[in-house]
Amino acid sequence: MKNLVIVESPSKSKTIEKYLGKDYKVVSSKGHIRDLATTGKYGLGIDLDNNFKPNYIPIKGKAKTIKELKSDAKDSDIVFLASDPDREGEAISWHLEDALNLKNNYKRVVFNEITKPAIEEAFKHPRDIDMDLVKSQETRRMLDRIIGFRLSKLMQSKTGGKSAGRVQSVALKLIVDREREIESFNPVEYWSITAKFNDFDAALFKYKTDDIEIHSEDEADAILAKLSENFNIDSIEQKEKKRASRPVFITSTLQQAAVNKLSFSASRTMRVAQKLYEGVDLGDETVGLITYMRTDSTRLSPLFIDETLKYIEKNYGKEYVGYVKKAKKNDNVQDAHEGIRPTSITRTPESVKKYLSADEYKIYKLIYERALANLMADSKYLQTTIILDNNDYKFKATGSVITFDGYLCVYKDTDEDDNKLPDLTNEKVLTTKNVEKEQHFTKPPARYTESSLIKELESLGIGRPSTYATIIDTLKTRNYVSVEDKKFIPTDIGIETTDKLQEFFSDIINVEYTANMENDLDEIADSKKDNIKVLQEFWDKFEVLVEKAFDNMEKKAPQETGESCPECGNPLVVRKGRYGEFVACSNYPECKYIKKEERQIVEICDCPNCGGKIVEKTTRKGKTFYGCNNYPKCKTALWDKPTGELCPECNSLLVEKKDTIKCSNCEFEK
Repeated sequence: MKNLVIVESPSKSKTIEKYLGKDYKVVSSKGHIRDLATTGKYGLGIDLDNNFKPNYIPIKGKAKTIKELKSDAKDSDIVFLASDPDREGEAISWHLEDALNLKNNYKRVVFNEITKPAIEEAFKHPRDIDMDLVKSQETRRMLDRIIGFRLSKLMQSKTGGKSAGRVQSVALKLIVDREREIESFNPVEYWSITAKFNDFDAALFKYKTDDIEIHSEDEADAILAKLSENFNIDSIEQKEKKRASRPVFITSTLQQAAVNKLSFSASRTMRVAQKLYEGVDLGDETVGLITYMRTDSTRLSPLFIDETLKYIEKNYGKEYVGYVKKAKKNDNVQDAHEGIRPTSITRTPESVKKYLSADEYKIYKLIYERALANLMADSKYLQTTIILDNNDYKFKATGSVITFDGYLCVYKDTDEDDNKLPDLTNEKVLTTKNVEKEQHFTKPPARYTESSLIKELESLGIGRPSTYATIIDTLKTRNYVSVEDKKFIPTDIGIETTDKLQEFFSDIINVEYTANMENDLDEIADSKKDNIKVLQEFWDKFEVLVEKAFDNMEKKAPQETGESCPECGNPLVVRKGRYGEFVACSNYPECKYIKKEERQIVEICDCPNCGGKIVEKTTRKGKTFYGCNNYPKCKTALWDKPTGELCPECNSLLVEKKDTIKCSNCEFEK
């Protein structure tokens, strides 16, 4: 009997063929072989009037692959479709079965890791293609095609934006909304009071039994005036506490950890993880080092658990042996895979390092240590809380000491160093004259980083973790966002695209609707919803909004200045940005030229710190301030206008503030 096995990637085919032996020929489809055509109404490749019947055609460049696969299938008694174990992989298997006209001479096999035992076991239990999973993937693809094509065409004709998408546009909206939160944020002043002793600090947190808030310096000074030098020890409490290790990685948490610990982008992480999954040549064998990396399950196989617990006892000691953590119930988890783990706990990062690239080693080490730590014992620490009383004002100091490191000997999420407090058991009163007040201001929410955006998308149930890397790359390549200090900042075209979409599509391009659509796709996969009904309900709502937008959305027409771009020759136009109007190339984003307006330099006085000149400057938001023209060598900067005189007490610049002249540094007023 001739056996043909079709997998997705060439590197995977080489690995699997070695496991199965000479009776099997393993070939690759090189990913998807077909996709929706771009013909028919609106170029969707979908017959909207015939139950959304899709029109599939070979992907460009795949006709030859299909021809070769047909030939291989014709010469085989049975064809095993072994694409990835998720909805996308199930759809690839169905496309292969349909395009190759396999009839009844095929079987579907799935495996979560590419190791010899896993492959051999999978081929003992072949099954039919799961058409519910296929319908779920097909529905997602058609929704994305409809929204992407219809909204992208709308945006291109009205705003100059390049594209819009079901999940992409919601992700962009999160970034734009966050930016507006930051811009509208008004900082609120507050003060803290801290008593400083030789070995520790204690912070004021209560007056008698009430929590305390200090809103001004006057309030802080009034409290300081009531404090004595003596602090009575009110209580000392010690508690033994435990901290459990984190679950093994899923797709989204691996991406987040790689961003935070390794500064890897999500797309870079997934490329490396794919290679580790598909197989690495270790000299005497080729083996997949990790399980399938597109998963939102933290389940672990009993075999891996047993192997790892024995490994921990042997290499770390019985006291380090942990337990299996129960995952929190999440109705949105699909495809009952395992979490991302090494295929063997005995294959340590150091033992395979010489066979891996630098990136592969870093990602493998991250995955290995997280999985190992997950099955190790809890860490234990002694937490100490000291409460001090000074005329009914309560001060608190907390510290902790690790008494047993447990899983921390392998994997740390944060810096968990000891913060030891002195033994005050025999003390009743502590004395200090060093009690400090400090001014603070509340801060706006932080801009999204790649890690925090992925975390937010997952927590809101938007999209799938396997798509996050692509979504983020699209936002960047379409110039909807820029990245500064690893944080996303929406561009003008990103803001305008979001605003236009919200003006006409707020019922669809929002968090709740997008998350509900994910639930619909899950229910299709579970045979609880009809995919045609889901598509029809969406289309009936969506197309009315699209037609209205095409008729009523105001087309943006930037005013030309009459000048040509010095870099590409296209007309310069006046654009409106977050900080007012500016002149830029009409060929944006291909040309990013922005005309810099010449500004007359207004000198105010000599800089007392470097001999330069203090000049009038403007922030990006148009606010005036005064800074040294030797910046960045000299960082002298003031919000209030200097007079040019120096303070007789501290030699700093005097400034005009309302109706007074005062020192920019101390309390002196002229």
